[in-house]
Amino acid sequence: MSITNEKKLELVKQFGKNEKDSGTAEVQIAILTERINSLRDHFSNHKKDHASRRGLMKMVGKRRRLLDYLKRKEIQRYRTVIKQLGIRK
Repeated sequence: MSITNEKKLELVKQFGKNEKDSGTAEVQIAILTERINSLRDHFSNHKKDHASRRGLMKMVGKRRRLLDYLKRKEIQRYRTVIKQLGIRK
């Protein structure tokens, strides 16, 4: 359900300004998207895991807030992130 450090570093390199930039909204959105996708696969096997489903909903809400913030501040960066991650909006 969690992502590996190698995958996280790869996302930081792809979306961050440098390899130590883990705080920007783009990087946080990319990491949350990866975690959400892994949980989505988990729920195909464990349909009654409601505790994890609550955590998934919290992650989706946090990603939504980060996307709204990015849309308010810099629309071009928002559009780029949406396109690269394949998030529908």
